[in-house]
Order: sequence, then structure tokens, then C-alpha cells
Amino acid sequence: MKSRWTWVPSLFAAEEIPSAVVIFVALLMFLQMGSSSAEATFLTSLLTLPWIFKPSVQSWVNKIGHFKQILHVIELLLFIGLIAIAAAFSCGRGWIFISLFIVSMLCAWHELTARMYYEHVFSPRIQRLFNGLRMFSAQTALVMTYGALIIAVGALEIYFRQIRPAWSMGCYILAGIFLLFALYHMLILKDFPKGNQGTFKQRAKTLENDMIILERTNKQRGRWHPLLTLFLLLLPQSLMFHTRVLFLIDPKEAGGLGCTIQDIGFAQGTVGVIGFSLGITLGFRLMKKYNSERLLWQLAIMLGISPLVYVCMTYFPPNNLGMLCAATLTAQFFFGMGLNVCRIPVRQISGEQYRNSIDILSIPIISACMIIPMAISGLLSTQLGYKTYFMMDLMTAPGGWLGAYLLTSSHKED
Repeated sequence: MKSRWTWVPSLFAAEEIPSAVVIFVALLMFLQMGSSSAEATFLTSLLTLPWIFKPSVQSWVNKIGHFKQILHVIELLLFIGLIAIAAAFSCGRGWIFISLFIVSMLCAWHELTARMYYEHVFSPRIQRLFNGLRMFSAQTALVMTYGALIIAVGALEIYFRQIRPAWSMGCYILAGIFLLFALYHMLILKDFPKGNQGTFKQRAKTLENDMIILERTNKQRGRWHPLLTLFLLLLPQSLMFHTRVLFLIDPKEAGGLGCTIQDIGFAQGTVGVIGFSLGITLGFRLMKKYNSERLLWQLAIMLGISPLVYVCMTYFPPNNLGMLCAATLTAQFFFGMGLNVCRIPVRQISGEQYRNSIDILSIPIISACMIIPMAISGLLSTQLGYKTYFMMDLMTAPGGWLGAYLLTSSHKED
């Protein structure tokens, strides 16, 4: 007998397995395949492009309507894509990038279709009951994939005594795990209850033209500063997103910490992601309990001072793994908690009449704001050195705070 809800944690956990590879692990793949810091950050940043254009696919998926069947097809293609990444390690960096880009595109489509399926099956009242479980399962899968994959690859490097076979075998194992989820979904996902069709069509109609909504509301309101504010608020994190890993893996002679890949997998991929998850969950709950405008300054400051942890590490390098984990936990907690402030400018961009589109719009807009600083971060850190780079990164935070002040001032005038 098919359970009414066990597919919820499974579906959203499966979503994070390939996503973690293209968003976080890909940088280490390129570095260990011989890419320079500048090339690795540039290529990894390009992998976020499919997430920026994700809303443009939504109307096409809406017209087809068979979300369950689309999910099965995408998950099958994702399995093939993970196999292609594993095989690409014997072909070179170009094929690795192409395979990762295809998987990134499929991940964006899977995230969109899974959300639409979820909203179709459950009414908004029931969705609220499962949102916590959905987020917990997704974050747990992210921790397990990001952290465990890197640690496993490090162990496989010792076994094979070569980098390429280690990464290839790690991706083959990951593809096998993802296949188990895909097969389970073929058995457990159910067809839609007919009674939900009308309700879903109303919700889908509200969400189907998110990019048109974004353009229309900006023209009507002349609102260019919410987007600029969002860019400035995210700038410290955008510049640090990839360079924090570069700083950990680079040898001490180059100004880094000289961490092993296992150290990075545990400190950044496990402890750091847990800190991010705790921060974003706590910040979201606080914003629901209190007025979001009331928490704007506290969250904006947390988002901006997160690079301070890395500035301290450049002057006082951690002596052991415990200190490194404490530092990454603190930085990622501030990042996660502060990231909730981005909902305020996104809400002003979408407009109150399109409040339901905030969650759909947030990922594409945030990705668009971060992609250019992320792409050039490797080159800048190489030219400036980590001490100067992280100090410069920290000094960009007041720009976001000024933008937030101007944004709230203009909002009060309206």
C-alpha cells in the first residue's frame, strides 16, 4: 500500500544529491583535475546559469501537466548524467564541465517539477505540515552528499593512488544511490487526486509567469534599488562562496591552510553545512515570529560579517580540525541566518500582489546577483592574496547595509 506522505522526504532528499555535486563539489573536481583557481571558480559559477533561467521552464511544464511522469524522466536522466560525470574523468575537464552543466540543468528542472508536484498533491494547509520535514530531509541529504562524497573520494585516492579513478568511483557510487531513490519514486509516487485540480490550476496560474511579473513590477514601480540592494547584501558571500574552499585547500606557502580533502569534507561539507542549515532555519522562524522589517538590520549585519571569520583565520590559522570546524560552523551559521534578509528585497521586487511567487523567484534572482562575483573571485584572490582579499571582502559589507537603509526608507515613503 502506498503511503500518503513518505515520498515527501525521499523526493526532496533525492533533489539535493546531484545539486550538491554541481553547486559545491564541482569546484574541488576542477581543482584536482588541474584547473587554476581562476578557471575553477569561473567554470563552477557557470553551472548556476540553469538556475537563473529556471522560471522560464515553468510555463512549459505547466502545459504538459504530467508532473509525475516528468519527474520519472528527469530522475532517469539525472542518473545517466551522474554516470556521465563519472565517465568524463577519463576524458578531461571539458567533458566534466559539459556533464556537470547538463546535470545542473536537470537539477533545476527537477526542483521546479518536484515543487509543483508537491503543491498539486497537497493543499496549502497540508503543505505547511510537511514543510519542516521537507527542509530537514533536503538539508540532511546535502550534508551527506557534500561531506560524505568528499571524504569517500579522499579515501579512494589513498586506495587507487590516483585522483581520477577516485573521483570516478565516487560518482559511480553516488549515481547508484540516486538510482535507488528514482526506483523508489516509481513505486511510491501517486497520481493526483482529482479534487485538487482546480485549486492547483489557480496556484499555477499565479506562478506561471514569474519572469514577466518581475519585469512588470520593476517597470511599474521603478524599483531598481531592491535588485541593487540584493546584489550589495550578497556581495560579501558571493566573493567568499568559492574562495573559502580555495583558502582551505591551498598550501601554506600560497597563503592557504593546506587542508586535506578529507578535512574539507568534514569541516566545510559536514559541519559547515549543518551550521548553515541551523542558521537559515532559525532565521526563517524568527522572521515568521517577528516583523521581517524589524529584523532587517540584525540579519543584514550577520550576512555581512561572516567573512570576518576567514579574515581571522588568515592571521590566526586554526591548529587542529576542531578549531577549523568551529570557525566554519560560525561563518556558515551567520551566512544561513543572514540569508533570510534577502526575502525582503525579493518581496519588494515581486510585489505584495504576487506574494506566492517569492519562493519561486528567490533562487533565480539570488543566483543572478551572485554569479559574476563568484566567477571572478578565484582570479581576485590569486592576485591579492588571501589576507588582502578577505579584508576587501569584509569591507564590501557596509555597501549592503547602506542599500538596506535606502530600501527601507523608500519603502516607508511609499
